[in-house]
Amino acid sequence: MARGEDGRGARHGESILSAAGIDIGGANLKGARDDGLVTTRPFPLWRERDGLAEAIGELLASLQPFDRLAVTMTGELCDCYADKEEGVLHILASVEEAAETAPNVWLIDGGLSSIEMARSDPIRAAAANWHALATWAAGLEGNEDSLLVDVGSTTTDIIRLAASAPSCGGLTDTERLRSGELVYTGVRRTPVCSILEEADLGGKASPLAAEHFATSLDIWLLLGELSEDPACLSTADGRPATRQLAQTRLARMLCLDPGELEEKDALALAEQAACVQEDKISRAIGRLIEEQKPAGAFISGEGEFLALRALRSLGLEDDRITSMSGLYDPAVSEAACAFALARLARKT
Repeated sequence: MARGEDGRGARHGESILSAAGIDIGGANLKGARDDGLVTTRPFPLWRERDGLAEAIGELLASLQPFDRLAVTMTGELCDCYADKEEGVLHILASVEEAAETAPNVWLIDGGLSSIEMARSDPIRAAAANWHALATWAAGLEGNEDSLLVDVGSTTTDIIRLAASAPSCGGLTDTERLRSGELVYTGVRRTPVCSILEEADLGGKASPLAAEHFATSLDIWLLLGELSEDPACLSTADGRPATRQLAQTRLARMLCLDPGELEEKDALALAEQAACVQEDKISRAIGRLIEEQKPAGAFISGEGEFLALRALRSLGLEDDRITSMSGLYDPAVSEAACAFALARLARKT
């Protein structure tokens, strides 16, 4: 809940409709209500396409009560679909099947629109979640000349916020990859072998296996930035997200058995990979702000800590950085796009 607001973000005594936003990704389903109730559920869409409607129904049930619903997505890129259009249409049909109220859909160039309009031009609904977050963040007081850095499990979004609106160099994922506004690195799902080819362990060059043995989740578990969660099995080997098993997974990156990698070397490997992720994001930010530095930055996502590292490396002082988890709480920040969408839906 934001400071200075009541439970719905409205002035006391004002009656408004409640709204919910859902963000359907390829690996996670995220939902939020405008009062700050959030829920995040792992869902490997590429493997369980036919179960999407049921999973969305369970997500929506956890957000009740609400009387407005808005949806955004990135899951259409999953390889269970022949192309993005097929993905968008299937996701929209799944939402419509699961929802008790007619949903609105966030379009990349038109804001909230009817599901019929989204269905008539599905590409406008593809990968639009970042735009909803940037639109909402740009409307917050103090963000008129700012930079949004949202670090999630898989990707990082970097968007300039100017004149109460996002100022972006591209709209599609392809355009945003080229502009540097979309960086394919995150704090959970990025394969370690795509981050680091070689580590320096005790002064010796140690090449890493080009195998999906470990992910960025293992890096940040070992470094203490992400909490252990024995119930979480969304890891490279399907075993619990604990520090001990994270070290085991990193050992495999060096073709070692678990007991052969000493803790100090595991930590050194993790820190080197972390620095590469930080550098990748800071370089993208640096290119984006090269001509005009922003007055401040707004950070969100479960990887806020990585955004903070990157911004500090560029010399941005902490008092110029606003964190979404500081305004609300970490759970809201983790579901930033869904929460932003709920707030935007409440205003319509």
